[in-house]
Parts: sequence; C-alpha cells; structure tokens
Amino acid sequence: MNTNDFIVQVALPEHRVFAEQICEEMAESAKARGTGIAKRSPEYVAGKMIDGKAVIAFHKDGTWAGFCYIETWSHGQFVANSGLIVSPQFRKAGLAHAIKEKIFELSRQKYPKAKIFGLTTGLAVMKINSDLGYEPVTYSELTQDEEFWKGCQSCVNFDILKMKERKNCMCTAMLYDPVVQKHDAAKKFAEELHKNPSLYERFMSIKQKLIVKSKPQSKGLKSLFLLLTIFFK
Repeated sequence: MNTNDFIVQVALPEHRVFAEQICEEMAESAKARGTGIAKRSPEYVAGKMIDGKAVIAFHKDGTWAGFCYIETWSHGQFVANSGLIVSPQFRKAGLAHAIKEKIFELSRQKYPKAKIFGLTTGLAVMKINSDLGYEPVTYSELTQDEEFWKGCQSCVNFDILKMKERKNCMCTAMLYDPVVQKHDAAKKFAEELHKNPSLYERFMSIKQKLIVKSKPQSKGLKSLFLLLTIFFK
C-alpha cells in the first residue's frame, strides 16, 4: 500500500459525517501514545470542514483514512495545522506526509503571510515538518494567544506546562516563517533525523529529565535550549 491508493483533498461540508469517527480516533491515538492533545468535539471538526479549513483522506475504496485541520491565532498572524490523524489500518503508507503537505499548501494559500507552527512529541511529525521547512524554536516564538494555550488544558502534560510558566513542556515547538524561510537549516535538520533517528530519542530523554527537575528560569531550561541548538542546527 502506498500514497497512490489514497485520495487526499480539501474537506467538503458533506464530509462532516466522519467528524465523530475522526474525534474518536484522535482520542484513541493520544491514549495509545500516553500523551495528550487538545480535545475537539465532532461539531468543531465538522465546522472546519464546512469552512474549507481541513484536509481529509480516503482509501480508493471510499474508507476514511486520515484528517488534519487549520486553526488561526493572534488575528491570523499564526496558523497551526492541528489534529493530524491517520486511521490505524492505513499507517506506515506515507499518508501522514501526504496529508501534512496538503494542509500546509492550503494554509499557505489561505494565510500567505502567517507563521505556521506546531507542537509535537513525535519523531515522525518532526520529520514531516522539517521536510516542509519548519525549524525547532523556543515556546516564546509561538503565538501568545490565550485561546491557543487553553487548548492544552486537556493534555496529560498540562501541569508541567503550567509549572514551567508556559516556557516549555514535553512537546517540541516547530515554526515555518514565510519571511525568514530558513529552508537550508530545516533541510539539514530533516536529513539528520532521517539518518539518525536515535538523535531525537536522546534529545527527548534528556529534555524530559530537565523539564521535570528544573524550575522555569533555572539553568536546566537554558541547558535544554543549548541542546536544541546542538541537535537541530
């Protein structure tokens, strides 16, 4: 099975019948990973389809296969491609990458001047983001819109985010800036991840220890930023 077996398209209003299934799969996936996501209701997901701010994928036999949607923050200055999910039966076929490419393209079309960002704990998503031109950044470079951060309240790591005064957490922040466009650095980062995925595992292991032990303004946080520059530049 490969990406030629799927149709990846901008979601249409009639696709809202899949909203409940999508939300259930998002919740199950987060539970399996032992991490949290900002929970969304089927009504919210359906609204994204109606507004043309989502991408949906189907197997060629018509079975729902994957989904992702756009959120905007800080009056459209920041865009997040959120809720990426692939049905378990269609994973490891390159579909997540195809969906991310499509939602990234849609985001650039709708919000050409916006910075596109994401928070992730997964190596696979980091690889995809890097291929698209995202770079790891500190949390201070993300939107400071309170509504965005409220979405983290349903995450299992929310207490850590509060303890760190929203300066860090278990997720790695990544950003695509259409003005700066540091594509060479992002490309190098992507190549390193593909060649040596254990690099990310080492980083995450050290990051988790530092986050749990350190205070928001401690040397541990500064050490973490140093690790980012060493690993990802």
